[in-house]
Amino acid sequence: MTKVVAVSDAVARIADHAVISVSASSTLGCPDAVLAAIGRRFESEGHPRNITSLHPIAAGDVYGVKGMDHLAKDGLLARVLAGSYPSGPSSAPMPEIWKMIVEDRVAAYNVPSGIMFDMHREAAAKRPGVLTEVGLDTFVDPTRQGCAMNAKGATAPIVARVAFGGKTWLHFPNIAPDVAIIRATTADERGNLTYEHEGAYLGGLEQAIAARNNGGLVIAQVKRVTANGSLRPHDVRVPGHLVDLIVVDPDQKQTTETLFDPAISGEIMRPWSTFTLAEHGVEKVIARRAAMELRRGMTANLGFGISAMVPRVLLEEGYPDAVTWAIEQGAVGGVPLTGFAFGCASNADAYVPSPQQFIYFQGAGFDMSFLSFMEVDVEGNVNVSKLGKKPYLTAGCGGFVDITAKAKNIVFSGWFEAGAKIGLTDQGIRIEAPGKFTKMVDEVEHVTFSGKRAREQGQNVIYVTERCVIALQGNGLVATEIMPGIDPQEHIVGPSHGRVQVADNAKVMPKALLADVPMGLEL
Repeated sequence: MTKVVAVSDAVARIADHAVISVSASSTLGCPDAVLAAIGRRFESEGHPRNITSLHPIAAGDVYGVKGMDHLAKDGLLARVLAGSYPSGPSSAPMPEIWKMIVEDRVAAYNVPSGIMFDMHREAAAKRPGVLTEVGLDTFVDPTRQGCAMNAKGATAPIVARVAFGGKTWLHFPNIAPDVAIIRATTADERGNLTYEHEGAYLGGLEQAIAARNNGGLVIAQVKRVTANGSLRPHDVRVPGHLVDLIVVDPDQKQTTETLFDPAISGEIMRPWSTFTLAEHGVEKVIARRAAMELRRGMTANLGFGISAMVPRVLLEEGYPDAVTWAIEQGAVGGVPLTGFAFGCASNADAYVPSPQQFIYFQGAGFDMSFLSFMEVDVEGNVNVSKLGKKPYLTAGCGGFVDITAKAKNIVFSGWFEAGAKIGLTDQGIRIEAPGKFTKMVDEVEHVTFSGKRAREQGQNVIYVTERCVIALQGNGLVATEIMPGIDPQEHIVGPSHGRVQVADNAKVMPKALLADVPMGLEL
């Protein structure tokens, strides 16, 4: 008997008060047809009601794939835990899920993506929840917000501090899924799933096992169905005994604003000459200085924002594969993509399931991480997860907390001031107009990275800006390198109100960073 059903029949199986787990990363791997059908069913029947939704990484975006916004309805959604949420520019309308969060209409939590995958693993194995040091002294810690995004979330804590083995840990009790909604490319009639057109495996297998082991339902959305016996066993990523129902959507997008690109799924390898290089400007200058931290043969992690330009700097300098990049969605090697396709890579060496990638990250197996910052405070704390004035301009923490928890070397990149007008010449940077406000603050709005814990663990942390390189030292933030054209007192100490001091032996960065030609980087 075939497992292929109409999407309306599949979602009719979801009960009131169910916990549903959704595999997606923005549009990458998003089972949007199933989520849309849940929203339509609620509109017509009033069911399912009061569900809890789990999203290790965001489902949907602000560019046409609604994802979790299909569930953002009063009465349907009671609680949401997500590693990240749909985000976009201020010119885009605020997603419905963000309206529910800021209006306190849903109990909402931002949980690091790696911890969310850990929660599925522990629930599947019937162990007593996640015990982890990831998130200590950040907003994840109950001594701060305990992951809660609003008052409703704060009234129902999901994490506690506990002592075990002479150490302090964070404990996340199990939240077992009743339904897993996952996506693949092809299913056979038994429900075996392959991912040949996907840009990542994400966590579909682990989410399916968690639902199955807790007596739940697994719904798989696919592009196409093939006959039994036509899939190679080595290609099957989720076996059919874990899948209950199959829904077909031949038009599912590969990733945001991308119907299908065979380079993203590794079916072709792009010539290096076809990649767009970073546009010359201030952010490229920052990315160039960040790239100077690399050495040939390193494995480095990469985040969204200015940091995502670093691989393009290496391309321009003639080092297309001197560094192995690893991103949280699972791609290893190749070139991570920027813009709408962030989270995917072209010319990847391998695709690792996200839960395993996060084990690698949490244990700090990589050499270096390149991440961005919204603001930094005098303790070296970094905020990337909360922007009170316009909350949906940030997606939340994603894998940032997992990655930085024990990373040996971290390079944060960002602007020293917001909205400053900067002129570039071959000889130096010129501050043509001051910014609206400094990114160097007394206390960050949200602690996504703990400077205190970094110092305790001996992590090497620098902050690269268009004016200087700042080192996190025992006495605070110290500018150790100055950009040509920058006056240390006028452009660093003054605008930061003394929060950033300048080292007595601070050196001037090379002018090659500023040139509108390759800088001559040597790895």
